[in-house]
Amino acid sequence: MPNIIFVKSDGTEHNVSVNDGVSVMEAGRDANLGIEGTCGGCLSCATCHVIVDADWFAKTGGPSEDEEDMLDLAFGLTETSRLGCQLKMSAELDGLRLTIPDDM
Repeated sequence: MPNIIFVKSDGTEHNVSVNDGVSVMEAGRDANLGIEGTCGGCLSCATCHVIVDADWFAKTGGPSEDEEDMLDLAFGLTETSRLGCQLKMSAELDGLRLTIPDDM
């Protein structure tokens, strides 16, 4: 079962274990960490914006063109920003470290 490390803006870390195939958005939302996922993961909002730790960014793959369009709506955008709904957890991403931006 993969583990995600969510870092909130106050620096607190929250370790969340999830099943394979669960999105980062679902994990953060279900753990009450402030990730909304207003569109339910349909890639039509930016309320699941997360910042992937630089060491993990290459492992997550780059955002699609549609994801980049939605990311343009996010506050606090960085070079390693992703939408949590587009990141599906797997054994390869066990230990994934993400920051939840202040806009959440």
